Parts: sequence; C-alpha cells; structure tokens
Amino acid sequence: MMDALSVVTQLRDLASEPRNREAIVQDQGCLPGLVLFLDHQDPQVLFATLQTMRYLAEWPLNITTMKNELGMMVSLVTLMERSGLCDDINTLSREVYGILSAPPSPEKERRRNKPQFFLNSSKGKNKSVTLHIQGLDSTAQRGVCEEALLKVKGVISFTFQMASKRCTVRIRSDLPTESLASAIAATKVLSAQQVVRNEVGEEVLLPLSVCVGNVREENVSIPDYLPEDESPESETDRAVSRTAAKDNTSGSWLGSAATFLTRSFYW
Repeated sequence: MMDALSVVTQLRDLASEPRNREAIVQDQGCLPGLVLFLDHQDPQVLFATLQTMRYLAEWPLNITTMKNELGMMVSLVTLMERSGLCDDINTLSREVYGILSAPPSPEKERRRNKPQFFLNSSKGKNKSVTLHIQGLDSTAQRGVCEEALLKVKGVISFTFQMASKRCTVRIRSDLPTESLASAIAATKVLSAQQVVRNEVGEEVLLPLSVCVGNVREENVSIPDYLPEDESPESETDRAVSRTAAKDNTSGSWLGSAATFLTRSFYW
C-alpha cells in the first residue's frame, strides 16, 4: 500500500538515476505532488522530497520547469524560514532554491545539452554510490565500516579510498542509499554523506537521512547474495522503457506514483 513516505522515497531513488530525471519532471502528476509534499508535516517526507528535487535539478533542462511550477519557490522559501526543522532540511531547501533561482551562466549554457551525472550511475539492476565517510581514519575504522556494509542486504561490493575517506559501494538499484548511511551511523563512530556533482561539475556532499532500527530488516525482500553480472542488456532496456516513457505511464510504477501524488491534493 502506498503512503507519502514510500512514494517519495522510491521517486527519489528513481531521480538518482540521470536517465530518469527528465521523465519525472515532464510527468503531469509527479512534480505538482512533490511541491505539495514540501508542506508535509513529517520531516522524513520533507527531507526525501528535497533530496528528490535536488537530484532533478541536476538535469539543466529541468530547472525552468521546476522553477515555474506553481508553489515551488514559495514553498521552498517557507521551508527555509520554518523553525523547528533539522538543519539538514533547512540547508537542503536553501540549496535547491539557490539552484533554481540562479541566473544561467555561460558555463551552464555551454553544458545545457550535456548530461549531468552523479559520480556513479547504475547499469541495469545495479548502481554505484560514492560515500564520504567521516571518521574513516584507520584500518580499524575501515574494518568497522566493512562489517556495517556487509549487514545490508542488497550490497554487492565496495572499495575504499582511504586517503579521501571515501567508499564506492555497488548496490541493487532498489536499495535506498539511506540504508547504507543508517548502517554506517549505527556504528556510533562513523557517518556518511553521498558524493555528487552539482550543475557545474563540482563535487558536493549530499546529506542522507538516517533511519533508526534494524537495517537488515529494511530490505528483507532482497536476497543475501546478489551476483555481479545481474544486469543483462534486455533488463536494462526494460528499465529504461519503464521509467522513461512519457506518453504512457499508466501501467508503470511512475504512473501509479503520479496518481497517488495527484490524489494527495485532496487530502
């Protein structure tokens, strides 16, 4: 059964893939629904919504549409000024507002028709995520991090770059990145942020929400072992057509999410 948090979380995971961003913004139901969620009372829904918008704004062709969406900029300003929220929400709302309101620069115009990718993108059923891990200072801490990641169902492989305190994790595409952050935060000595590229190609750190609870139980539907070669070309084609179709999304998850979001206007 769909609820606000599950819908916006899955939409955020779709938006993390560069190939999906234009289709999400062009969908008639998703963007208005996301704007509606900017007024939601649940901080987790707010944070996931802002993360989704941050991903979508990475695609230059989306910026004008997002900026002109009814209620978008007003709701972001309201969030920026709203008291009682965590710093991550205030910071992310200011960041999204800054991206949407910034005048186009010559550099942005030059890159306008070029894809804006996060440091890593997925292939087929798998994707790669780069994390900056605070506290990754020694081999002992690396061992702690390894143990934490091995507990997350859906993790396929990972490599460390100790000098830069980074870890590149290959995971199943339906595994939320927050599951990694939650597992790492559960160590009590480490914390993680996602490394992404902004609209001018510079690396920035994206905060990740941390869920309290048993990380292993978050993804019980994902098998313990996932083979490395689980991305045949036919599956990739199917994934693209499923999420990128603009003319007929009624049979896809994106269409269902859009319907849910549209109905949310009548709550």
